[in-house]
Amino acid sequence: MSQYTQPPQPQQPYAPPHAPGTRPARNGLGIAALVLGIIGTLSGLVPLLFWLAGILGLIALILGLSGRGRVKRGEATNKGVTTFGAVLGLVALVLSVVGAVIMFKAVDDVVKDIDKKLSGSSASAKPGGGSEDSPKDSGKGEEKDSGKGGADSGTLEGRDTAAYDDGLEVTVSNAAAYTPDAYAAGHTKGNRAYKVSVVIENKTKKKYDSVLASVDARAGADGVNAEQIFDGTVGEGFTGTVLPGKKVTVQYAFDAPADAKNLTVEVSPGFDWDASQWDLKL
Repeated sequence: MSQYTQPPQPQQPYAPPHAPGTRPARNGLGIAALVLGIIGTLSGLVPLLFWLAGILGLIALILGLSGRGRVKRGEATNKGVTTFGAVLGLVALVLSVVGAVIMFKAVDDVVKDIDKKLSGSSASAKPGGGSEDSPKDSGKGEEKDSGKGGADSGTLEGRDTAAYDDGLEVTVSNAAAYTPDAYAAGHTKGNRAYKVSVVIENKTKKKYDSVLASVDARAGADGVNAEQIFDGTVGEGFTGTVLPGKKVTVQYAFDAPADAKNLTVEVSPGFDWDASQWDLKL
């Protein structure tokens, strides 16, 4: 044998080509659709997470439908998983819509409740009163419609009652000429003084703090401020608490120009009620 003879080289093992149909199954889309569909459906059960349910549900539905396309082409083998993932994605979408409706309705109710509290309780007008301080029915007809900003969103007349929707009622009498005493404050020489009775009746189920009530007046066609008069008889204002079913009466006097033909009295029972106005002829 020649010294230059090479030893035989080891032969590489023969690897036959892949036979058709033996490629690995691509089941990732179906599995992702199932996972996202489950999470989206669970999120949809919580109305506050409607947005998350909608996003995950949409993605799960798209992945599920894409996964089914792979199954049809023979690239994936998890037909049941992809189908179930797509169905769960659709369920999550439906739950997200329901959750959105519930949340928007809840927010709308809260906004309306806050608006009602800020704007105050509205009142309706009842002609005449039911006490000595609010004389009997003056025969003006049926009760007026309620409205924001006071009774009938307008002006009442003497002896009319502003009946608020929670049961509180305010009645103002007609204006009567008044002579302040020698030590009165708020009366200007040359002007005329007028006295009115303000009655607040608590027909609610809770105690009413009358200290919150305020009474103001304007006089004449120009609506100039009618200063409140304080003397030994009038000017004390509302004090104390009114129990349910009880009422309180306070006398007020106001200073008006001598030529004034009317006195507009405005009563605000408190922060939770709209103010109401009475137009009193002088």
